[in-house]
Amino acid sequence: MSPAAENLQRPLPTPVPGCPFCQIVSGELAASIVWETDLVVAFRDIAPAAPIHVLLVPREHLPDALSLGESHADLLVDLAVVARSVAEAEGVASSGFRLVFNVGDDGGNTVSHLHMHLLGGRPMTWPPG
Repeated sequence: MSPAAENLQRPLPTPVPGCPFCQIVSGELAASIVWETDLVVAFRDIAPAAPIHVLLVPREHLPDALSLGESHADLLVDLAVVARSVAEAEGVASSGFRLVFNVGDDGGNTVSHLHMHLLGGRPMTWPPG
Protein backbone atom coordinates (compact mmCIF):
# COMPACT_ATOMS: atom_id res chain seq x y z
CA MET A 1 0.00 0.00 0.00
CA SER A 2 1.14 3.54 0.54
CA PRO A 3 1.76 5.93 3.42
CA ALA A 4 -1.78 7.25 2.94
CA ALA A 5 -3.72 4.05 2.27
CA GLU A 6 -7.28 5.24 1.86
CA ASN A 7 -9.26 2.20 0.76
CA LEU A 8 -8.24 -0.70 2.94
CA GLN A 9 -9.36 -4.12 1.81
CA ARG A 10 -10.28 -5.71 5.15
CA PRO A 11 -12.77 -4.66 7.81
CA LEU A 12 -11.20 -3.06 10.85
CA PRO A 13 -11.00 -5.33 13.90
CA THR A 14 -12.88 -4.49 17.07
CA PRO A 15 -10.67 -2.32 19.29
CA VAL A 16 -9.88 -3.44 22.82
CA PRO A 17 -11.22 -0.79 25.24
CA GLY A 18 -8.44 1.30 26.79
CA CYS A 19 -5.74 0.10 24.37
CA PRO A 20 -4.00 3.20 22.96
CA PHE A 21 -2.75 1.34 19.88
CA CYS A 22 -6.27 0.06 19.11
CA GLN A 23 -7.41 3.68 19.45
CA ILE A 24 -4.75 4.80 16.96
CA VAL A 25 -5.67 2.02 14.53
CA SER A 26 -9.37 2.96 14.73
CA GLY A 27 -8.63 6.68 14.32
CA GLU A 28 -10.01 7.50 17.77
CA LEU A 29 -6.58 8.69 18.95
CA ALA A 30 -4.39 10.91 16.77
CA ALA A 31 -0.93 9.76 15.71
CA SER A 32 1.64 10.69 13.10
CA ILE A 33 0.93 7.84 10.67
CA VAL A 34 3.79 7.11 8.27
CA TRP A 35 2.54 3.92 6.55
CA GLU A 36 -0.58 1.75 6.39
CA THR A 37 -1.56 -1.57 4.89
CA ASP A 38 -4.56 -3.83 5.38
CA LEU A 39 -2.77 -5.50 8.31
CA VAL A 40 -0.36 -2.93 9.77
CA VAL A 41 -0.28 0.72 10.82
CA ALA A 42 3.08 2.46 11.32
CA PHE A 43 3.34 5.70 13.28
CA ARG A 44 5.96 7.82 15.02
CA ASP A 45 6.70 7.01 18.68
CA ILE A 46 5.69 9.85 21.01
CA ALA A 47 8.83 9.26 23.13
CA PRO A 48 11.49 8.52 20.50
CA ALA A 49 14.66 6.69 21.53
CA ALA A 50 16.37 7.53 18.22
CA PRO A 51 16.04 10.20 15.51
CA ILE A 52 13.85 7.74 13.58
CA HIS A 53 11.52 5.80 15.91
CA VAL A 54 8.44 4.31 14.28
CA LEU A 55 6.09 1.75 15.80
CA LEU A 56 4.56 -0.89 13.55
CA VAL A 57 1.36 -2.36 15.00
CA PRO A 58 -1.08 -4.91 13.65
CA ARG A 59 -4.65 -3.72 13.18
CA GLU A 60 -5.70 -6.84 15.07
CA HIS A 61 -5.15 -6.61 18.81
CA LEU A 62 -2.57 -9.19 19.88
CA PRO A 63 -1.04 -8.78 23.36
CA ASP A 64 2.59 -9.38 22.35
CA ALA A 65 4.93 -11.48 20.21
CA LEU A 66 4.15 -14.60 22.25
CA SER A 67 0.61 -14.40 20.85
CA LEU A 68 1.84 -15.03 17.32
CA GLY A 69 1.25 -18.40 15.72
CA GLU A 70 1.20 -20.05 12.33
CA SER A 71 -2.06 -18.29 11.49
CA HIS A 72 -0.21 -14.96 11.64
CA ALA A 73 2.22 -15.69 8.80
CA ASP A 74 0.70 -12.99 6.57
CA LEU A 75 0.96 -10.47 9.40
CA LEU A 76 4.64 -11.26 10.01
CA VAL A 77 5.45 -10.88 6.32
CA ASP A 78 3.55 -7.59 6.21
CA LEU A 79 5.42 -6.31 9.28
CA ALA A 80 8.72 -7.05 7.52
CA VAL A 81 7.63 -5.46 4.25
CA VAL A 82 6.30 -2.36 6.02
CA ALA A 83 9.54 -2.12 8.02
CA ARG A 84 11.54 -2.13 4.80
CA SER A 85 9.23 0.46 3.22
CA VAL A 86 9.39 2.75 6.25
CA ALA A 87 13.20 2.40 6.48
CA GLU A 88 13.49 3.35 2.81
CA ALA A 89 11.06 6.27 3.15
CA GLU A 90 12.85 7.54 6.27
CA GLY A 91 16.28 7.29 4.61
CA VAL A 92 17.80 4.68 6.94
CA ALA A 93 17.60 1.55 4.79
CA SER A 94 21.15 1.86 3.48
CA SER A 95 22.79 3.15 6.69
CA GLY A 96 21.09 0.61 8.95
CA PHE A 97 18.37 0.42 11.55
CA ARG A 98 17.12 -1.83 14.33
CA LEU A 99 13.85 -3.78 14.63
CA VAL A 100 12.72 -4.72 18.15
CA PHE A 101 9.82 -6.58 19.78
CA ASN A 102 9.61 -6.05 23.55
CA VAL A 103 7.83 -8.78 25.54
CA GLY A 104 6.82 -8.54 29.18
CA ASP A 105 7.88 -6.20 31.95
CA ASP A 106 11.54 -7.29 31.95
CA GLY A 107 11.62 -6.86 28.16
CA GLY A 108 10.50 -3.26 28.50
CA ASN A 109 7.01 -3.71 27.05
CA THR A 110 4.75 -0.84 28.14
CA VAL A 111 1.71 -1.28 25.87
CA SER A 112 0.03 -4.69 25.67
CA HIS A 113 -0.62 -4.57 21.92
CA LEU A 114 1.95 -6.27 19.70
CA HIS A 115 4.26 -3.67 18.22
CA MET A 116 7.63 -3.59 16.54
CA HIS A 117 9.99 -0.66 16.98
CA LEU A 118 11.96 0.59 13.99
CA LEU A 119 14.90 2.65 15.28
CA GLY A 120 17.44 4.44 13.13
CA GLY A 121 19.16 7.66 12.27
CA ARG A 122 22.13 7.04 14.57
CA PRO A 123 24.57 4.20 15.27
CA MET A 124 23.04 1.55 17.53
CA THR A 125 25.10 0.11 20.37
CA TRP A 126 25.29 -3.48 21.52
CA PRO A 127 24.17 -4.85 23.84
CA PRO A 128 21.03 -2.73 23.92
CA GLY A 129 19.65 -1.27 27.16
